[in-house]
Amino acid sequence: MNRLWAPWRLQYIEHTPEEQGCIFCDKPARNRDAEDYILHRGERCFIMLNAFPYNNGHLLIAPYRHVPDLTDLDEDEQRDLLALTNLGLKALREVYHPQGFNVGINIGQVAGAGIADHIHLHIVPRWSGDTNFMPVLGETRVVPQALSESHERLREAIGMVTG
Repeated sequence: MNRLWAPWRLQYIEHTPEEQGCIFCDKPARNRDAEDYILHRGERCFIMLNAFPYNNGHLLIAPYRHVPDLTDLDEDEQRDLLALTNLGLKALREVYHPQGFNVGINIGQVAGAGIADHIHLHIVPRWSGDTNFMPVLGETRVVPQALSESHERLREAIGMVTG
């Protein structure tokens, strides 16, 4: 049997409390952006790293307002969501040089929404060969960069893009 050593994950296993409430409401209100991996705050929406990423740089974009469906967003929220999606794509291209992206919204639990009560958009950077035997056979994803390092690099890139 092969072993994949990831000792930095022990802190996550031992110290990640069960989330209560809504992360998309609670984390922006805490104003601890580095700790909560919030990269950028727009007028009506914000960008944060996914704490359970499919790949390095997996972003989440959510409105501040707690609504479950895309059709519940007003026009200003829709504009901000799309503008921050473009900002996230630019920052990811600058930092990671992906060959493609998956961009999507899961509406409803049956559609795969892990947090179905608060609409959010995923941006997952993709590279040729980024899906290998690990997630298929081992049900394990290998994410080679710590979230704190991803946060620092992407926040810097967003600052460069927004000027």
